Amino acid sequence: MSTIERPIMLVEDDPLLRDALRLLLEDAGYRVLEAGNAAEALERSTIDPPSLILLDLGLPDRPGLEVARILRARHPTRDTPIVALTGRVGPGERSACIAAGCNSFLAKPVQPRELLRCVPEFMRLD
Repeated sequence: MSTIERPIMLVEDDPLLRDALRLLLEDAGYRVLEAGNAAEALERSTIDPPSLILLDLGLPDRPGLEVARILRARHPTRDTPIVALTGRVGPGERSACIAAGCNSFLAKPVQPRELLRCVPEFMRLD
């Protein structure tokens, strides 16, 4: 796989999981922009607009669904595919994610092979 022009933004507050996912994506040839909370994600996505946003819904400073709504309202990320990462997979979770502007979601714990299989599909969701 070749490195893409625009990065994948990985928004995850757990530093161990964030590091593991970043390494997985980088080993697959992707450039990864990291954020550990909502404030970092909103700032960095404006400076270096990503091609895909992997968004943890359980952020410490702001709910992930609120972050998705803000990203959808901003010009640089208005059309960027957003994939929610969540440990909650109840019947209403998917519809809440879609209503907030997410294109899809992955259940945690994220399986490495599943993530790598889905990333190219997710990047075409815009």
